[in-house]
Amino acid sequence: MKIGIANDHRAYDVKEKLKNLLDDYDVTDFGCFSNESVDFPKYAFPLAEAVKKGEVDLGIAICGTGIGFSIACNKVKGIRCAKVNSKEEATLAKQHNNANILAFGANYFDEKQIKEMFDAFVNSTFNPDPKYKIRNDEIAKYEDNNEY
Repeated sequence: MKIGIANDHRAYDVKEKLKNLLDDYDVTDFGCFSNESVDFPKYAFPLAEAVKKGEVDLGIAICGTGIGFSIACNKVKGIRCAKVNSKEEATLAKQHNNANILAFGANYFDEKQIKEMFDAFVNSTFNPDPKYKIRNDEIAKYEDNNEY
């Protein structure tokens, strides 16, 4: 499985340690590549575009809080980025919302905790219950036509 990963300066150290735990995946690192201050959209958008185009299967976005990356990634059509704080939320992000990027806050989680949440996400599948499909279809329809 191909995984894209992106971060800002506040998450650089956590990302570097996390990459060492992702041996089971083919990881593409979209940056940033140091602790020097950066503008996170420059890294969030390429990650989200790679997920959208199928260049990577799923994404991991990490900044100080996870909020900024989540907002930026969700501006890309077809992206469903969920900012999560637990394995349960990561699982539900896939089961109910068919998320394709998870956002994490490096201020709150270390690389081991992020890996556990990401594994819970990867090991989940989208729930085939029609209510979840309908809800996701409504989001996609609004994204396409601004109507639901």
